[in-house]
Amino acid sequence: MFVQNSNVYREIYYSCVEGIFIVKGGVIIKANPQFGELFGYEANEIIGLKVEELVPSNLRGNHVHLREEYTRAPVSKQMGVGRDLLALRKDGSTFPIEISLNPANIDGEDVVIAQVIDITVRKKVELDLKNSEEQLIRYAAELERRVEERTKELADVVTDLKKTNIHLEAEIRERVKAEEEAKKALHKEKELNEMKSRFVSMASHEFRTPLSTILSSAALIAKYATTDTQDKRDKHISRIKSNVSELTSILNEFLSLEKIDAGKMRIELIAVEINALLSGLISDLSTVTKVNQTIDWVETGGECILKTDPQMLRQVVTNLVSNAIKYSEEDSIIRVALTQDDTTVCITVTDQGMGIPLNDQKHLFEKFFRAHNSHHIQGTGLGLNIVRKYVDLLEGEIAFESVEGEGAKFEVILKKN
Repeated sequence: MFVQNSNVYREIYYSCVEGIFIVKGGVIIKANPQFGELFGYEANEIIGLKVEELVPSNLRGNHVHLREEYTRAPVSKQMGVGRDLLALRKDGSTFPIEISLNPANIDGEDVVIAQVIDITVRKKVELDLKNSEEQLIRYAAELERRVEERTKELADVVTDLKKTNIHLEAEIRERVKAEEEAKKALHKEKELNEMKSRFVSMASHEFRTPLSTILSSAALIAKYATTDTQDKRDKHISRIKSNVSELTSILNEFLSLEKIDAGKMRIELIAVEINALLSGLISDLSTVTKVNQTIDWVETGGECILKTDPQMLRQVVTNLVSNAIKYSEEDSIIRVALTQDDTTVCITVTDQGMGIPLNDQKHLFEKFFRAHNSHHIQGTGLGLNIVRKYVDLLEGEIAFESVEGEGAKFEVILKKN
């Protein structure tokens, strides 16, 4: 029945990652090898199968009706425009598929040429994405409820204070003091409410980008079903891992900020050799630099012992060096230097990146703030705010200088005593 076509069409038919099969009167008359692998059949077992034999038994009756309806008025249905279907493998297992149908006439015979792909991975990712969005919505709703409750409680306090008529001078001083505290608390609640709105806006953006990348990569993985496409699968798996790491980093920043603001951050001071700590840290960070980026590490001469919290100091330096990597171009040098004198230790991180606009510098350590020239680069605006608070907890100082387009230099100064 089939006339020999050119080698080009034959190669397309046999090398295409999608399963391709041809149906006449509800019976499969030809299929490529990928179709057999998808459904678990040998090549000689496929020809002559009824299409309904690939449909779960509880859906076959309806499928016959749909197929007959399509046969009466066949039209091309593009991939993704139709409906998702559930298919049945030879071993009895079921899996979701996406299918496209194209009516054709081959050697005078009316047939339907169909393409099918397994969308199991995509369905799982879609479900995970939906659950993540629902969890974010629940979190925002709970945060709003808490703000409303606290605001009402504080409003009640203010109302009760206004109703109180205290004549003694001591009592008046106490009332004024209580009212001032209530106003401060209300102002803090207002800031919390504003922070909630900014958090929801920022999180919905920062989460959507990596989640969308994960979704698209997972969908593409489903198309690369043969061993000769392993390199493409590995590429998308790497993208998924990278974006999961980015989500984890964002969540860790929120958790650190929450602990600091709640006063739950504990400091554990121990004697630390700073040269060794920074040397190991820079070695780890060198693995995530951009193409031809280098970290120039200049350690102080001799031993440098400092009584500090090593985990907190490691987070400070990690954030500063990571920012230098993120906001610098390829083929650039990042310099990390350690100096000391009798009373202080100074850690300096210098880059050749985009720099910080002058008008933005006064806001640099504010919560959620991002410089105007950095919005095209992913970030939460929390990193330097956390760094500043960590340095304050370590009773140190942090300073910076920067020229837009020429880079930035950050200095962290810690006391030895």
